[in-house]
Amino acid sequence: MLGEFELIQRYFMSPQEAHATAGIALENGDDAALLVPQAGQQLVVSVDTSVSNVHFPHDAPAHAIGHRALAVALSDLAAMGATSRWCLMALTLDKSAFVDRDAAEQWLAGYAKGFHALCQQHSTALVGGDVTSGALTIGVTVMGEVPIGDALTRSGASVGDVIAVTGALGGGAGGLALWRQGERDLSHPLLSRYLLPQPRLAAGVALRGLATAALDVSDGLLADLSHLRNASEVGCALALDALPLANGLHETLGHDGAIKAALTGGDDYELLVTLSPRNIAIAQQRLADLGLSLTVIGRCTETLGVTGVDASDYEGWQHFSGEAP
Repeated sequence: MLGEFELIQRYFMSPQEAHATAGIALENGDDAALLVPQAGQQLVVSVDTSVSNVHFPHDAPAHAIGHRALAVALSDLAAMGATSRWCLMALTLDKSAFVDRDAAEQWLAGYAKGFHALCQQHSTALVGGDVTSGALTIGVTVMGEVPIGDALTRSGASVGDVIAVTGALGGGAGGLALWRQGERDLSHPLLSRYLLPQPRLAAGVALRGLATAALDVSDGLLADLSHLRNASEVGCALALDALPLANGLHETLGHDGAIKAALTGGDDYELLVTLSPRNIAIAQQRLADLGLSLTVIGRCTETLGVTGVDASDYEGWQHFSGEAP
């Protein structure tokens, strides 16, 4: 295994050309980075931790692990309507998992390729981090910007607003089920949804000024909807037959399994939003221009709680409440 500093230098130093336009006053390599937010912007910061065999299979392809670790963190910026700019990455590596140095370097090269490719896709500079030894764990801190007063939050929904989701639901859970069945082809749409999720950053920006509340679907639709309901102090009426289901979900899990995956499976990283009915058409058009759907699945109500589904029959994932999914 490479030493810590050689490992960082070889795999995790950001490309030099990115620094001129990324608002970086001092590049990684010092004790900390110096960053320059743009005038008139608020800084949006979030951190996410991915643990082997809790958030991803330990034997998943290295490039998918790198992509996924960053994607799930960027999804939080998308939910705030922010544009991504910088990230920090803390990588804990299990040295015992590699039989020799060549295997370790092959894994690191794949991991770095997946991580850096998504950075480039979303104009995000890796500005620092840490590498340590232990059980495989990845902590990613993402930093973005949003114009002052334009951030999307969980607390803005009002009675009468419609509830909508981007894209399709259940793909993350469907992909996990396929992985457990032995499927390893990442071109499969469900497996891709699970291991190579796409953060909806462009959609979050497009929904600024239209969405009254927003968050990403990471723990399952019902669990995440409860966060929005509690923050906004509204109830909701869901229409199960309106749920947009990921391609291939019925074939993989059956009808009941597909509905359960959409409601509680999590790992979808779509945006769950509320909007005034008068704004739904323009919001759908903005997302259609991005090649993404926006489906109305319910409405906000005065009576607290959820109607249209017996939430007690479904339970989303929570850490410390059971075994890893």
